[in-house]
This record gives sequence, C-alpha cells and structure tokens, in this order.
Amino acid sequence: MPGDSNRRRRVAELLKRELAVLVQQELDDPRVHGVTITAVEVSADLSSAKIYFTTLAEGEEAAQAAVALNKAAGFLRRALRGRVVLRGVPQLRFRFDESVKKAVALTGLIERAIAEDSKQKVE
Repeated sequence: MPGDSNRRRRVAELLKRELAVLVQQELDDPRVHGVTITAVEVSADLSSAKIYFTTLAEGEEAAQAAVALNKAAGFLRRALRGRVVLRGVPQLRFRFDESVKKAVALTGLIERAIAEDSKQKVE
C-alpha cells in the first residue's frame, strides 16, 4: 500500500515524542537519567519498534541504560496504550545510538584536517 511508509513514519514520530516524555517523567531508574530518544524505527506491520537513544554516559553506563530501558519496555508499552491512539502498541526494543559518538569523532577529524591544512598554507 502506498500509505504504509507514511503511516510508519507518523507512528515512529508519535512513539518518539511520547517515549521521550515517559522516560523522563515516569521512570525512576537512575541508569536512565540523561537519556535522549534519538530515533524510532517501526516494523512494516507495526508490531515492533526499535528505539534508539543516546546518553552523556559512555561504555558500561550506556550499556546499563539499555538494560534498564529494555527492562522497563513492558511498563512503557502499557503507559503508551493510555497516551496514544493505535490499534496496538508495538513491542519496544531499545538500542544505544552510536551515530552521535561517530559524528563527534568525524567532526574532530574534519577540524584537525582543516587546522593542518591552514597550518601548511601559512608555512
């Protein structure tokens, strides 16, 4: 169906918006403090969703945030049922979003290359 991708995108945005609020206001787990929902991918049949998040913490702390979020997935799913109008709320799976970390590293490389290039022009 032509409208499927548009519906998936709208459902993903709705879930992203609502989960951002729920994670901050409803979860009392210190491992998820500072978590930001960055993206949501919904399956074609809308039965499952991958929720990508980032946090200021790295390494083991980020892994613990993923564990805490996946443990709270059932609670969050039930909370979503009361907040969104969908036939069924998808299963939620949380994943740490590596793209932010990679973007920062890439920006650093670009800045270093620019600095080296300008240094060579001066010499």
